[in-house]
Amino acid sequence: MVQRLLEPGEIESLDHTSIPRLLLPEARSLFTGRATRLRQLADNQIKGIPVGDTMKGYLLMMAALVDAQAAVIRVLPAETFALPDAAGIELAIDHHMPPLPVSGQRPATWRRVFDAILDQLDPLAASQPQLAAVLAELRALDSAQLEGCADAVLAELTEGVHPLHAPFVAAALQVMWTMRASQLDAKRVQPLVTNTLCPVCGAHPVASVIRIGGQSQGYRYLQCSCCASEWHMVRVKCTTCESTAGVAYQSIEPEGGMPAVDPNEPVNKANDPSRVARAEICDSCHTYRKIFNQEHDYNVEPLADDLASLALDVLVGEAGYSRSSGNPLLWFNAE
Repeated sequence: MVQRLLEPGEIESLDHTSIPRLLLPEARSLFTGRATRLRQLADNQIKGIPVGDTMKGYLLMMAALVDAQAAVIRVLPAETFALPDAAGIELAIDHHMPPLPVSGQRPATWRRVFDAILDQLDPLAASQPQLAAVLAELRALDSAQLEGCADAVLAELTEGVHPLHAPFVAAALQVMWTMRASQLDAKRVQPLVTNTLCPVCGAHPVASVIRIGGQSQGYRYLQCSCCASEWHMVRVKCTTCESTAGVAYQSIEPEGGMPAVDPNEPVNKANDPSRVARAEICDSCHTYRKIFNQEHDYNVEPLADDLASLALDVLVGEAGYSRSSGNPLLWFNAE
């Protein structure tokens, strides 16, 4: 019997103990799943992430925006999301730089994505005057104003963007970068000098997540706020300064307190609401970033769950810790 010799890449693929270093987004399912999760959060269906009535309306609005993101992926032609030339990508990879950097010149086609998202929201705006007013303001922006808003969004400069305009601009940029990131070869992309920035586009992570299943079982990944790529970072390590000293976790206790434990029953480590959403705080740099655990809620969605868990931000902020980076779907005035 003739046996075929395996190539080096094939041999590596058989190593089930290796850690997938980079998980590229499944762009066509990402936004539909995120919209579903946002609606579940808005309805207060997720144990461990309590949502009050004041946040419900905003989460539903953002779910509609994410629906629009999913829709434009289906209707816009593939060339809208074309990658840069191969030589430029290879040069960036060879020098451990992001192949799709958020800094520098943007593809002009991001404006098509932006316009298409606004068009998708028009039917909803017909019954929501506040949304209609925001869409009208966005359409009235001239080219320089819109590009300036995009610059501020990508650089997370709150003083350079209107807080009601930013989520819609961010949504268009997310679609652009997520679709392009999904076309890369994960094995070719190299880690950056700092592991705290996305190796695909150089943006900050929105949160981290402990994944389950396959080779990713039990490992922690940071999810990019722009392109939704996820890259591995060891647990109990600050995602801002990379310190391993003084790292601790803060969670919101479920309403009514923790359930009583029967000493005669075996301990069930899964499905613990207090461990679905936690803030990883660092006493070295005095910052925090949230961490979500798929072991305790299979359907965790880092960006949606981060957006809905403002109560955790308040709790940790009152303890004196600063948020490491923002959520692209929620902006505040600089003051």
